Amino acid sequence: MTATREELAAIMAPVKHVLLDFDGPVCSVFAGLPAAEVARRMAEEFTGPEGPPPGHDLTDPFAMLLRIAEERPELVPAADDALARLEIEAVTRASPTAGALQFLEAYAGIGTRVWVVSNNAGSAIEQYVDAHQLRSLVAGCFGRSPGRPESMKPSPELLRAALRAARAEPEEALFIGDAVRDVEAAHAAGMTAVGYANKPGKAKTLAAAGAVAVVSAMAELAGSARQS
Repeated sequence: MTATREELAAIMAPVKHVLLDFDGPVCSVFAGLPAAEVARRMAEEFTGPEGPPPGHDLTDPFAMLLRIAEERPELVPAADDALARLEIEAVTRASPTAGALQFLEAYAGIGTRVWVVSNNAGSAIEQYVDAHQLRSLVAGCFGRSPGRPESMKPSPELLRAALRAARAEPEEALFIGDAVRDVEAAHAAGMTAVGYANKPGKAKTLAAAGAVAVVSAMAELAGSARQS
């Protein structure tokens, strides 16, 4: 469901820790270096005498990494490292999401801690956070476990790691993400999820997946902090 400011404020009021997806709610990671180009460069790097790597025809580099893990697990450490390098390059050209800074400042202002939890490489997230001087607004960053693509959402593994770091119970936290896998990961971790619908059609799919509320702008959530 979409939510009014008052409804969002009621949802967010009891929350002590916000777990926040990175690509989408914080920035558009592949705005300057498209995901399809990242996938192409990954495939090129791992094409050898035996031919291209599994998933070489995919335009989603994360899907390619998962396919490599299924069919050529011996390549996973190198493939994960290659993807992380490309993600670090991508975040130097990433576009900040409108309202993301206001969101982080608003929740820091009321004492709610925000933890970034993402399928992106932790090194790329950390680089973006430092480059955009967000360190004081972010309690911690949890990217996919190196060499373990199975840690990515919809697995709850990364969310549970953030909860452990926060020393928080699932009912004290809430996860905000822009994909069905984010809602699924939140539910698997015992948490409530709020959807960020940054593209047409996402509101319906996020609500159908079980998001307790859906917003179309991060500024809406910043406003809910001011009312909490």
